[in-house]
Formats: sequence, C-alpha cells, structure tokens
Amino acid sequence: MADGEMSVDERRKYLKLMAKRYLGADREERGGLLTEMGAVTGLHRKSLTRLMDGESLERRPRRAQRGRVYGAEVADVIRVVWESEDYLCAERLRPSLVAMAQHLARFGELRLSGELERQLGQISEATVARLLSRFQRDTARLPRRGPEQANRLAREIPMGRIHWEIKEPGHFEMDLVHHCGPSSAGDYIHTLQMVDVATGWSERVGVFGRTHRAMVAGSERIVQRLPFPIRELHPDNGSEFLNDHLLGYFGDKVQGLALSRSRPYHKNDNRNVEQKNYTLVRAYLGYERLDTPAQSLAVNALYDRMWLYYNLFQPVLHLASKEAVGENRIKRTWDEARTPYERVLATGVLSAGQQARLTSLYARTNPRQLRREIHQIIETLWEEPKAIVGLVRRLGAVAC
Repeated sequence: MADGEMSVDERRKYLKLMAKRYLGADREERGGLLTEMGAVTGLHRKSLTRLMDGESLERRPRRAQRGRVYGAEVADVIRVVWESEDYLCAERLRPSLVAMAQHLARFGELRLSGELERQLGQISEATVARLLSRFQRDTARLPRRGPEQANRLAREIPMGRIHWEIKEPGHFEMDLVHHCGPSSAGDYIHTLQMVDVATGWSERVGVFGRTHRAMVAGSERIVQRLPFPIRELHPDNGSEFLNDHLLGYFGDKVQGLALSRSRPYHKNDNRNVEQKNYTLVRAYLGYERLDTPAQSLAVNALYDRMWLYYNLFQPVLHLASKEAVGENRIKRTWDEARTPYERVLATGVLSAGQQARLTSLYARTNPRQLRREIHQIIETLWEEPKAIVGLVRRLGAVAC
C-alpha cells in the first residue's frame, strides 16, 4: 500500500458511513458529497453513484481462485535452502533466499536458472510461510532427548541488563548450561555460551567441571576465536563467573572491559543468551548427562562446526523498535533478518585481516554439508560410553 492510500476494507467502511449522509441529502448536497468521496477514495463519480444508489457495499467473495504463480521448482529450491538453514521461519528465511540459493548452487546442492532467481527475489513472505507449513508435515526435525547469595565481587558489580538498542558489537551476555542429567553429583560437562547483543554473534565451548582452570581455558578458546574485541561481559550471579580467577583473566586480556550482572531471579536480564541456551544447546544435546573426556572432545567438535553454521549462515532478527499500545501492551517491530556475519561486517569494526578471513570462510563453506556433519557428530556423541558410576556419595546431590 502506498503511503496514505486506503485499503479496500477501509474504503468500504468509509463509504458505508457516507451513504447515510448521501441518502438524506438533496441533489446539490449529493454532488458535493460525491466530490468529497472521490477525493478521499480515488473512485470515479459513476462508481460512487452506483454504490450509493443500491449496489452492495459488502465485499464480494472471490468467484475463482488465482492460479499458482510459483511452480514445483521454486518450492524445491526453497525446501533445500530451508533445510540447509535448519528450518528457519519465513521472516528469517525470505531475505536471504536468493543469496543462499546462489551459494548452495556453487556447491552443486541445487540448480538455478535466471527465471528461478527472479521468482525467488519477488516471492512474498506470506507465500514462503505457506510453503513452509506444507513442508513441515513431512520433515523430520532435530531429535530432542528428554531427561532420563551474592559474593564479595558481586556486590561491586552493577546490576541491570544490556540495552537492546546498543549498536556497537562486543557487549556479551554470558551463561553456563549444565549437562548433568538428573543429578549434579560428580564432574560433568558444561557449555559456556556468550551472545553479542548488537549482532547476534554467538560463541560456545564445552568445559569439564566448573573449576577456575576449566572456565579460564574455555574463555581463552572463545577470546582467541572472536573476530572483534569484548567490550562488556554480562553474566548471571553464579560463582563460576564472579570470582577472582576468571575476572582477573578477562581483566588481563581485555583492556577497558566493563562488567555488569543480572538481577537475581530476573532471567530476562540475560534474555538473548537464555534463548540460545535452548535453541543452540539443549536442542542439540538434550538433557542427558555428559561426563567423559571423549564426550567433551565431541561436544567441542560439534561447537566448532556450529560456530561456522550459525554465525555465517543463520539469519537472525533484531528488535528495531518498541511502542506502548494501551496500558498493558507493547508493540515490537523487528528488522529484516540478517546473519551475524552480515551484521558484524556492516558495523565496520573488523580489521582488514579478520574481514578477509571471514569472507574466505563463507565463500568456501557449504552450509548443507556443514549441517550434515553436525548431525553426524551428534549421532557419534551418543555412541560414546558414559562414565562408570561407582559408589557415589549422594548426600547433598540435587537435580539440575
């Protein structure tokens, strides 16, 4: 709709209101009303006269359905792109359809013609959503497994949350996911995850236990891989984060680092990383116990590939605006979906070397093959033997 132009429903509603005035007016007044209605609706005077003199103002049902615009070839390409990007919603999938189809075509995953590219470029979000709803009926998803007080440093760190409007990359929410199964007894694997609020860039690493050595080693792995500097860390109130060893490490590695922490019992203060704890950790590893070095190696092999897959090829939405509507409702508007890689490039914070490295990684990586490797690692992970449970002292053990 052009700015200021009425929709069909708005025009009909307006004419229904004007009909009462028109039918009670004399000839001269009717002429003035027709002029006014023509200026407002853009309809011809004869059309308005017919509508005012008895023609129904109700919208007529469509007598014949429109023919199909997009054929099976378009649907097949969208299915391949959808599967390659791990079943995105239409809002996140449509903006990158053409670029991802061209990228996959270079690896021989699909065949593109000029006409197909043209149709992919003009297809609407609603049409993509209808196609995806049809695909979902016969598509197997990722298997999910079911489950078989502030310290001294915390008091010195301000509470709050990173504002959603922040534009500068490097402001990270940080959290730890436990892979302990039904009991937290003994040592087991944890996932240390960091998510950048401005770009959606995410980092994950598996650590064995929560000792300061394990946490520092995991943090070191993330810092070395990050293409841009950390400016702020925002963990929850766990002692695994708020201790002299870990904060001392980040203080030595990152100059000018800002620290903030979530308010107790306010999970929304860490909303971005909490969401990714499910979609990028639990959805892949479930809730079962992981407690051997071999499983730790497999988890990090998985996260290495997910680092490529999600940062370079998975479009994410970012909140663009919030508006209060009434007393108890907030209207949220989201921007166009783009990958974290694209969002980071757009900020201009990368050095020439980092930008060249990421561009080269993107160009030579087949996301469809990468997704196959991710699923293969998951299958291999569950074949690894678990730790032998001996005489474990269970006093004080609690469920995760």
